Amino acid sequence: MRLIGFFNRDGGTFRTTDMAAYERRAEEVFRAAGHDFQGMVVAGSEIVPAMERAARRDDIDGIIAGGGDGTISAAASVAWKNGIPLGVIPAGTMNLFARSLRLPLDIWQVLEVIANGEVDAVDIGSANGRPFIHQFSAGMHARLVRYRNSYTYRSRIGKMSASTRAALGVLFNPPEFDVLFELDGNRERRCVSAISVSNNPFGKNTLFYADDLTTGTLGVYLAKPMKPFGVARLAFDMFRGRFRENADVMVMNTRAIHLNFPKKSAKANCVIDGELLPLARDVFLKLHPGELKVMVEKGTARRVAENGVVETAAV
Repeated sequence: MRLIGFFNRDGGTFRTTDMAAYERRAEEVFRAAGHDFQGMVVAGSEIVPAMERAARRDDIDGIIAGGGDGTISAAASVAWKNGIPLGVIPAGTMNLFARSLRLPLDIWQVLEVIANGEVDAVDIGSANGRPFIHQFSAGMHARLVRYRNSYTYRSRIGKMSASTRAALGVLFNPPEFDVLFELDGNRERRCVSAISVSNNPFGKNTLFYADDLTTGTLGVYLAKPMKPFGVARLAFDMFRGRFRENADVMVMNTRAIHLNFPKKSAKANCVIDGELLPLARDVFLKLHPGELKVMVEKGTARRVAENGVVETAAV
């Protein structure tokens, strides 16, 4: 395959990595696996335009993206819109999409895995046409991100400290808002403190990522209006990976859902794949089954043929 690798030098692990050495190693590994590969170290502010330009080229078969979850989400959007495979280098803090793909989280080891791997097709979601690989959320999560973004931090430890402070802020000041949702022909209105819609249901893990990106359904989670004690109890259940057992949480699965926020304030926010954005009054969320091509470890790609037989496809 003819591939271009984009490595976000401002992202997570790459900040403390010899990027010249990493680029050389990536080229060695991919070329040894038979690929025509070019690596590029790019600033965070320039990586999305660079990937978009590359994806439009006729002589490129796929892109490799290295960085945090924000970079990987943007790369997935580019790959999906252009119908080309994406290889993921997990160089961020959480690396949620890489975990869902069961890729090694070591930036050096993962090179060998995807260079010698195969292409799989996984699901991707969209919110008002904007693709997401992890989740859309409003309420407590959006408030937490807004609080965290108001703090200054320059390291992973600093980000964790800011997140802890933000979580305490949400604990003592949880939001409440109305949402009207419509799915599978049913309409219902509820007052909630949080709503989250994930690309495939979350697995039984404490980091909230999907264990399987091929179920063909969105995970929908609504939390009843909460006081500080209820938020603390939910947080405890989340840390145990047992939030579904919380009496204040409603869980549903669907292919599409329409959310309406009838009393939305002008300053209300949502979060899409970690990015804080203005919340629209109406949000149409949809799953696109099998539309994102990704590079995975050899022997793990799944294909379902017309006869129902599971097949694999080599890169």
